[in-house]
Amino acid sequence: MKLMKQIAEYQPFNEQEAMDQVVILECLEKEKDIFHRESKAAHMTSSAWVVNPQRTKVLMVYHNIYDSWSWMGGHADGEQDLLSVAIREVQEESGLQNVHHVTEDIFSLEALTVDGHRKHGEYVSSHLHLNLTYLLEADENDPLSVKADENSGVAWFGLEEAVQASSEPWFREHIYSKLNEKLKDKNPG
Repeated sequence: MKLMKQIAEYQPFNEQEAMDQVVILECLEKEKDIFHRESKAAHMTSSAWVVNPQRTKVLMVYHNIYDSWSWMGGHADGEQDLLSVAIREVQEESGLQNVHHVTEDIFSLEALTVDGHRKHGEYVSSHLHLNLTYLLEADENDPLSVKADENSGVAWFGLEEAVQASSEPWFREHIYSKLNEKLKDKNPG
């Protein structure tokens, strides 16, 4: 499987990524339905860190379930091309149509805990999102729109402002700050 090879060859940025890489690879080897949310304990997801061409701003949505500004992303739902999943999710959640990858490479990976919650009136048990993050780019002047069943806001933030906008301490400290740090190596020019 191409994706498994990409994950195995991925060079972890820090201890979190190194440990989560092992978890993701083990789950990919053992779980037959890992690309479907019917895999109740853990399933594959894809997220995007969407930046402007100058790499000075990041696009965030106000996520209704988490009651926080956050990155965009979603479930694989059977799709194994997680870069395509990330692009599709950004288009759906932000209204942006002209969004593209900076590179096809995995930008970050994480095993994320998801607390139990209600979605569409039904309870969803706590589980893991085995997540691959991709670096995407869009024009900050393109029109944005909310996806009312998932978010109630879409906005561009300065890089540090994006981190501070999140009300989730673990994401601020371990994910969004890391993504901004990694972005320093991807600045244009």
